[in-house]
Amino acid sequence: MVKSELLNTLNEKLPDLQENDVALVLDCIISQMVDALAHGERIEIRGFGSFNIRHRSPRVARNPKTGESVNLPAKVSTHFKPGKEMRDKVNASRG
Repeated sequence: MVKSELLNTLNEKLPDLQENDVALVLDCIISQMVDALAHGERIEIRGFGSFNIRHRSPRVARNPKTGESVNLPAKVSTHFKPGKEMRDKVNASRG
């Protein structure tokens, strides 16, 4: 869902709030989530899923086009695991 669609949906459900207030709340929530992940914390939203970070060690990979070896540095990646309710709803909508 695009941010503007999310803002419109929230404004429909909460008509007493100004659109700018809803946008500010959404930005604050996302900012707090990013800060938590940056500090290595795990985020869990019941019914939706959880976010955590994974550390990848350095490795040697191959360029598929040339076959040349490439050294990839260590890095940290964000991992999302969907919750059961979300997974069930998505699977039900696919057939």
